[in-house]
Amino acid sequence: MATSHPLDHAVWNALNSRQASLSIREGGAVRFDPAYATFAAAGPDARAQDWTALARATGPISRFETDPVIPEGLAEVARIDCLQMTATAITSGGREIGFEPLTDADGTEMLALATLTQPGPFFSKTHLLGPFIGIRRDGVLVAMAGERLSLDGFSEVSGVCTHPDYRGHGYAGALMRAVGQRILDRGDTVFLHARIAHADTIAFYETLGFKPRITPSYVVMDLVS
Repeated sequence: MATSHPLDHAVWNALNSRQASLSIREGGAVRFDPAYATFAAAGPDARAQDWTALARATGPISRFETDPVIPEGLAEVARIDCLQMTATAITSGGREIGFEPLTDADGTEMLALATLTQPGPFFSKTHLLGPFIGIRRDGVLVAMAGERLSLDGFSEVSGVCTHPDYRGHGYAGALMRAVGQRILDRGDTVFLHARIAHADTIAFYETLGFKPRITPSYVVMDLVS
Protein backbone atom coordinates (compact mmCIF):
# COMPACT_ATOMS: atom_id res chain seq x y z
CA MET A 1 0.00 0.00 0.00
CA ALA A 2 1.41 3.35 -1.03
CA THR A 3 1.75 5.60 2.00
CA SER A 4 3.98 8.44 3.09
CA HIS A 5 4.14 7.26 6.69
CA PRO A 6 3.38 3.92 8.42
CA LEU A 7 0.89 5.57 10.78
CA ASP A 8 -1.21 6.88 7.89
CA HIS A 9 -2.55 3.31 7.66
CA ALA A 10 -1.79 2.05 11.15
CA VAL A 11 -4.44 -0.69 11.15
CA TRP A 12 -3.33 -2.12 7.80
CA ASN A 13 0.31 -2.08 8.83
CA ALA A 14 -0.40 -3.64 12.24
CA LEU A 15 -2.43 -6.46 10.68
CA ASN A 16 0.34 -7.13 8.18
CA SER A 17 3.21 -7.11 10.67
CA ARG A 18 3.23 -7.61 14.44
CA GLN A 19 -0.47 -8.36 14.85
CA ALA A 20 -0.98 -10.50 11.76
CA SER A 21 -1.80 -13.51 13.95
CA LEU A 22 -5.01 -11.74 15.05
CA SER A 23 -6.22 -11.06 11.51
CA ILE A 24 -9.20 -12.40 9.58
CA ARG A 25 -9.07 -11.92 5.80
CA GLU A 26 -11.51 -11.85 2.92
CA GLY A 27 -9.77 -11.15 -0.39
CA GLY A 28 -7.98 -7.82 -0.08
CA ALA A 29 -9.74 -6.79 3.15
CA VAL A 30 -8.51 -7.68 6.62
CA ARG A 31 -9.73 -7.09 10.16
CA PHE A 32 -8.90 -7.95 13.75
CA ASP A 33 -10.62 -10.92 15.33
CA PRO A 34 -13.82 -9.25 16.63
CA ALA A 35 -13.07 -10.31 20.21
CA TYR A 36 -10.10 -7.91 20.08
CA ALA A 37 -11.28 -4.98 17.92
CA THR A 38 -13.52 -3.95 15.04
CA PHE A 39 -10.63 -2.33 13.13
CA ALA A 40 -10.40 -3.30 9.47
CA ALA A 41 -8.36 -2.15 6.48
CA ALA A 42 -7.76 -3.03 2.86
CA GLY A 43 -4.99 -3.13 0.31
CA PRO A 44 -5.05 -1.22 -2.99
CA ASP A 45 -6.57 -4.17 -4.87
CA ALA A 46 -9.47 -4.76 -2.46
CA ARG A 47 -12.96 -4.88 -3.94
CA ALA A 48 -16.22 -3.78 -2.35
CA GLN A 49 -17.28 -7.42 -2.13
CA ASP A 50 -14.21 -8.17 0.00
CA TRP A 51 -15.46 -5.66 2.57
CA THR A 52 -19.02 -6.98 2.53
CA ALA A 53 -17.81 -10.58 2.77
CA LEU A 54 -15.74 -9.63 5.81
CA ALA A 55 -18.71 -7.94 7.50
CA ARG A 56 -21.03 -10.81 6.62
CA ALA A 57 -18.64 -13.35 8.11
CA THR A 58 -17.60 -11.48 11.25
CA GLY A 59 -20.06 -8.68 12.04
CA PRO A 60 -19.65 -4.87 12.08
CA ILE A 61 -16.23 -3.54 11.08
CA SER A 62 -14.57 -0.15 11.29
CA ARG A 63 -12.13 1.94 9.28
CA PHE A 64 -9.71 4.11 11.24
CA GLU A 65 -7.94 6.43 8.83
CA THR A 66 -8.08 9.89 7.31
CA ASP A 67 -11.15 10.47 5.10
CA PRO A 68 -12.35 6.84 5.20
CA VAL A 69 -14.50 5.73 2.27
CA ILE A 70 -17.59 3.62 2.94
CA PRO A 71 -17.44 0.65 0.54
CA GLU A 72 -20.52 -0.17 -1.52
CA GLY A 73 -22.78 -2.56 0.35
CA LEU A 74 -21.90 -1.15 3.77
CA ALA A 75 -23.50 1.68 5.74
CA GLU A 76 -22.01 4.00 8.34
CA VAL A 77 -23.27 3.18 11.83
CA ALA A 78 -21.15 5.53 13.95
CA ARG A 79 -18.28 7.98 13.51
CA ILE A 80 -15.75 9.53 15.89
CA ASP A 81 -13.34 12.15 14.56
CA CYS A 82 -9.93 11.79 16.19
CA LEU A 83 -6.49 13.31 16.45
CA GLN A 84 -3.47 11.05 16.10
CA MET A 85 -0.52 12.15 18.23
CA THR A 86 3.05 10.87 18.50
CA ALA A 87 5.90 11.21 20.98
CA THR A 88 9.60 10.45 20.76
CA ALA A 89 10.15 11.42 24.41
CA ILE A 90 7.88 11.45 27.45
CA THR A 91 8.09 14.36 29.86
CA SER A 92 8.92 13.68 33.47
CA GLY A 93 6.73 14.93 36.27
CA GLY A 94 3.91 13.96 38.55
CA ARG A 95 4.21 12.02 41.75
CA GLU A 96 5.26 8.41 41.86
CA ILE A 97 2.28 6.09 42.06
CA GLY A 98 2.51 2.35 42.51
CA PHE A 99 1.00 0.18 39.79
CA GLU A 100 0.96 -3.48 38.85
CA PRO A 101 1.01 -5.49 35.62
CA LEU A 102 -2.40 -6.73 34.54
CA THR A 103 -2.93 -10.18 33.03
CA ASP A 104 -5.68 -12.15 31.36
CA ALA A 105 -6.91 -13.05 34.84
CA ASP A 106 -7.83 -9.37 35.27
CA GLY A 107 -9.75 -9.26 31.99
CA THR A 108 -13.25 -9.16 33.48
CA GLU A 109 -12.35 -6.23 35.74
CA MET A 110 -10.62 -4.42 32.88
CA LEU A 111 -13.64 -4.77 30.62
CA ALA A 112 -15.93 -3.55 33.41
CA LEU A 113 -13.76 -0.46 34.02
CA ALA A 114 -13.59 0.30 30.29
CA THR A 115 -17.35 -0.16 29.93
CA LEU A 116 -17.93 2.28 32.78
CA THR A 117 -15.47 4.95 31.63
CA GLN A 118 -15.57 4.55 27.81
CA PRO A 119 -11.91 5.25 26.92
CA GLY A 120 -12.58 3.90 23.42
CA PRO A 121 -13.66 0.62 21.81
CA PHE A 122 -12.95 -2.20 24.26
CA PHE A 123 -14.02 -5.81 23.83
CA SER A 124 -13.58 -9.13 25.64
CA LYS A 125 -9.97 -9.61 24.46
CA THR A 126 -8.85 -6.02 23.83
CA HIS A 127 -6.71 -6.26 26.97
CA LEU A 128 -4.63 -8.93 25.21
CA LEU A 129 -3.57 -6.68 22.31
CA GLY A 130 -0.62 -5.51 24.38
CA PRO A 131 0.63 -5.30 27.97
CA PHE A 132 -1.49 -3.32 30.45
CA ILE A 133 -0.77 -1.92 33.89
CA GLY A 134 -3.22 -0.83 36.55
CA ILE A 135 -3.74 0.77 39.94
CA ARG A 136 -5.77 -0.90 42.68
CA ARG A 137 -7.29 0.61 45.76
CA ASP A 138 -8.60 -1.75 48.44
CA GLY A 139 -8.19 -4.56 45.94
CA VAL A 140 -10.35 -2.90 43.28
CA LEU A 141 -8.99 -1.93 39.86
CA VAL A 142 -9.53 1.84 39.62
CA ALA A 143 -7.24 2.90 36.75
CA MET A 144 -5.40 1.30 33.85
CA ALA A 145 -3.50 1.94 30.63
CA GLY A 146 -1.92 -0.29 28.03
CA GLU A 147 -1.07 -0.87 24.40
CA ARG A 148 -3.33 -1.52 21.41
CA LEU A 149 -2.10 -1.17 17.81
CA SER A 150 1.47 -2.33 17.25
CA LEU A 151 3.33 -2.15 13.95
CA ASP A 152 6.98 -2.14 13.00
CA GLY A 153 8.56 0.82 14.79
CA PHE A 154 5.40 2.11 16.48
CA SER A 155 3.20 1.16 19.45
CA GLU A 156 -0.03 2.80 20.61
CA VAL A 157 -0.96 3.82 24.14
CA SER A 158 -4.63 3.07 24.68
CA GLY A 159 -7.28 1.99 27.17
CA VAL A 160 -6.35 4.84 29.52
CA CYS A 161 -9.12 5.23 32.08
CA THR A 162 -9.82 5.99 35.72
CA HIS A 163 -12.91 5.20 37.77
CA PRO A 164 -14.92 8.42 38.33
CA ASP A 165 -14.54 8.11 42.11
CA TYR A 166 -10.73 8.15 41.84
CA ARG A 167 -10.05 10.94 39.37
CA GLY A 168 -7.87 13.91 40.25
CA HIS A 169 -5.04 11.86 41.78
CA GLY A 170 -2.71 11.84 38.77
CA TYR A 171 -3.31 8.17 37.97
CA ALA A 172 -3.75 8.62 34.20
CA GLY A 173 -0.57 10.66 33.87
CA ALA A 174 1.48 8.20 35.91
CA LEU A 175 0.24 5.21 33.93
CA MET A 176 0.69 6.91 30.56
CA ARG A 177 4.24 7.93 31.43
CA ALA A 178 5.04 4.36 32.44
CA VAL A 179 3.51 2.79 29.32
CA GLY A 180 4.98 5.43 27.01
CA GLN A 181 8.47 5.08 28.45
CA ARG A 182 8.28 1.30 28.19
CA ILE A 183 7.49 1.64 24.48
CA LEU A 184 10.33 4.11 23.94
CA ASP A 185 12.74 1.83 25.78
CA ARG A 186 11.91 -0.90 23.24
CA GLY A 187 12.95 1.47 20.46
CA ASP A 188 9.45 2.29 19.18
CA THR A 189 7.80 5.66 18.66
CA VAL A 190 4.74 6.13 20.88
CA PHE A 191 1.41 7.15 19.39
CA LEU A 192 -2.16 7.52 20.55
CA HIS A 193 -5.56 8.74 19.43
CA ALA A 194 -7.82 11.29 21.10
CA ARG A 195 -11.28 12.49 20.22
CA ILE A 196 -11.10 15.84 18.45
CA ALA A 197 -13.96 17.07 20.64
CA HIS A 198 -11.98 16.46 23.84
CA ALA A 199 -9.76 19.56 23.84
CA ASP A 200 -8.80 19.20 27.51
CA THR A 201 -7.62 15.63 26.94
CA ILE A 202 -5.53 16.68 23.95
CA ALA A 203 -3.96 19.49 25.99
CA PHE A 204 -3.12 16.98 28.73
CA TYR A 205 -1.45 14.66 26.22
CA GLU A 206 0.64 17.57 24.97
CA THR A 207 1.99 18.09 28.50
CA LEU A 208 3.26 14.49 28.35
CA GLY A 209 5.21 15.17 25.16
CA PHE A 210 2.71 14.16 22.45
CA LYS A 211 2.38 16.24 19.30
CA PRO A 212 -0.51 16.31 16.80
CA ARG A 213 0.02 14.45 13.55
CA ILE A 214 -3.10 13.64 11.48
CA THR A 215 -6.87 13.58 11.98
CA PRO A 216 -8.24 10.09 11.26
CA SER A 217 -11.87 9.14 11.75
CA TYR A 218 -13.10 5.97 13.41
CA VAL A 219 -16.08 4.85 11.34
CA VAL A 220 -18.11 1.77 12.26
CA MET A 221 -19.79 0.08 9.28
CA ASP A 222 -22.29 -2.73 8.85
CA LEU A 223 -24.08 -4.39 5.97
CA VAL A 224 -26.79 -2.36 4.28
CA SER A 225 -30.08 -3.79 5.51
